[in-house]
Amino acid sequence: MKYHKRFWNPSLVFSILLYLCGFILFWEWLRPLEFISDTGNITMFIVYAVFCFFLSTLKVKWWISSPLKIIGMLFIIDGLFLQQTIGTQQWFKDFVFQIQYNAEMIGDHQWYQLTPFFRSLLFLILLWLMSYLLYYWFVVVKRVSLFIILTFIYLTVLDTFTVYQADASIVRTFIISMFALAISGFSNQMEKESVRPHYGKWFGSILIPVLILLPLVTLLGYSAPKFDPKWPDPVPFLTSTAENAGFGEGGNSSLQKVGYGEDDSQLGGSFIQDDTLVFEARVERSHYWRIESKDRYTGKGWERSTDLDYQAQTNGNIDLALFSDEVETRELNGTIQYTDEVNFSKVVYPYGIEKVSGADQVSYLLDQQTGIIEAEGPEQQGVLATHDIVYQYPSFSLNLLENAGDNDPNHITDLYLQLPNELPNRVVDLAESITMDDETRYDKAKSVERYFSQNGFDYQTEDVAIPGRNDDYVDQFLFETQIGYCDNFSTSMVVLLRSLDIPTRWVKGFTGGQIANDQVITSNTENTYQVTNGNAHSWVEVYFPDVGWVPFEPTIGFSNTVDFYQETNTDQDNDTETEETATEDEEEEQVEEEQAQEIDEKEETVGSSATQNDRWYFPVIVVIVLMILVSLAIFTRYRWLSFIYVRRYNTFKDQQSLDKAYHFLLRVLQHKGINKTKQQTLREYARDVDAYFETKQMSELTNFYERALYRNEQDLKNNVKMQELWENVLKRLWS
Repeated sequence: MKYHKRFWNPSLVFSILLYLCGFILFWEWLRPLEFISDTGNITMFIVYAVFCFFLSTLKVKWWISSPLKIIGMLFIIDGLFLQQTIGTQQWFKDFVFQIQYNAEMIGDHQWYQLTPFFRSLLFLILLWLMSYLLYYWFVVVKRVSLFIILTFIYLTVLDTFTVYQADASIVRTFIISMFALAISGFSNQMEKESVRPHYGKWFGSILIPVLILLPLVTLLGYSAPKFDPKWPDPVPFLTSTAENAGFGEGGNSSLQKVGYGEDDSQLGGSFIQDDTLVFEARVERSHYWRIESKDRYTGKGWERSTDLDYQAQTNGNIDLALFSDEVETRELNGTIQYTDEVNFSKVVYPYGIEKVSGADQVSYLLDQQTGIIEAEGPEQQGVLATHDIVYQYPSFSLNLLENAGDNDPNHITDLYLQLPNELPNRVVDLAESITMDDETRYDKAKSVERYFSQNGFDYQTEDVAIPGRNDDYVDQFLFETQIGYCDNFSTSMVVLLRSLDIPTRWVKGFTGGQIANDQVITSNTENTYQVTNGNAHSWVEVYFPDVGWVPFEPTIGFSNTVDFYQETNTDQDNDTETEETATEDEEEEQVEEEQAQEIDEKEETVGSSATQNDRWYFPVIVVIVLMILVSLAIFTRYRWLSFIYVRRYNTFKDQQSLDKAYHFLLRVLQHKGINKTKQQTLREYARDVDAYFETKQMSELTNFYERALYRNEQDLKNNVKMQELWENVLKRLWS
């Protein structure tokens, strides 16, 4: 019987296709993480998941795949969190310290204290385990329905209760699910009836119809008419106590409770007021309470373009310079007392914050980019109970702002001039029209700030539009609705100024609050201000060279609480003129030193950025190279194993060596497509192999093997002849 070579068979191809479908469905579980969590680098986790699934597809032995997966995991953890060179003594110390610290937190049930390092490590282990679980579901037992149902439930819940828009995910999941169900059903039926389609015909019998029908069904579902939802949005109804919450009119009706929230990626929609007390501030004067800033405008809302990088602040001394030493300040003190209703662990602080001191064992972490100050302590409850603050509250000179110029540092322009490519041109045209008569940056900022109060815009929290799929949030507010609250006004001002190449950022926190009912406002003494969820607010900060970040307030009905003053110019006497002349050279030298220092800082920033990029890409490159090497090793394993076996068994000294060599030859024959059926004896199979090669060597070798096996010929008198036959058949397979 003449056999045809084949390297693939239907069962193998079906298994690979099913496992690929399982990975794509699992990918849909990973996509929402960057929207609903603080996971900043989801790409690294996806790469590791691909690596784990890839090794499972190749059926690599566990004692090979496990070390490879551990190595890949360590490279990713190193690239994301560890600063030392991987493999060094200090690197191992840092790694062990992280494990010990998090083990202690688990033992003390302090789950919120687990570090990002440990959470990422656990997530990588989860990806490893999921590759095994999905391999069992999709390839071994071919029961794909359960995971498909769970995927649909997962996506619909996220789409309903989070900001993640799962429209495209559900369509992708439907297509992949139908394909997986078709392949799984056909494969199960084929095994049940012991049917093996002829090579070359199985593809046309199952895959082509599926590939034709799936696009048709998808196109039909996409083009079919769709009715508006009959049920209201359940989220507002469940999260608020307002009457008829969630029962709005039109497609843009969506109610939310007012208050501070971390997710600003989807702005718009109506608010219901909430006067729940968040904190009380005992300070001399009322002012805004800052929490964070965001720099990336998406067309729908705000995101951070960089990952949070918290640095511990020694003894509560906050190293946050929002403005330069040129700004006049006044030192003030205060006390902030949070209520049990506070739903965040971030510190609220005034401009010019210098020091925060709270309860014992409470430490403070600062992210320079966003200005977030996190409080950490041994217990979550009470971390933000009460803390004292010391701050240098600023007063900005109008002369200094008007003469600031536009020589912005690169690290400022790189982050705070970003705009989406899809921003409508009429937004840019409007910004130029508003500021056409202005010369200085300050004048332009003030013109944009005043624009809203002079052109018919209204402040309200009800019936506020949500931008559609093809709408820009700012464009819709400026040219269509002109109705909104602080987010609309502040975001619009940021975008208008950025379109004029003025670095600007979006800031959020709370307004000053209301004076306590039992107090009368006094000067030069502390007053108690009560700040509620209803005081949550957003405003704008504009960057001025040599000055820093200056707050502006574009929202109608709100006023900027930061002081501005105009310097008076008087005639200078001769002594002053002489003094200025004498110090002129010193000022020039100081300017030169500052410029040199600025160049050094830029070089350090570029070097640091390049190092971080290298650290990010290095694990990915290593994982890819490992995947390529493992693939080559797996696909060529029988070839290099044959070379090893020939060197090892150059003579059959005992029955064990003959048995291992003969069974290895059988595996190589199976790999080359010369399959042995369950009903065939070794002699029958040997005759088929000889028919394939047109020799009698396999039959002779099998005859010697059976005699040695069944007659228990321990001396193996013909071992040299058997070794020659075995080696000749093996070499023919690779010729």
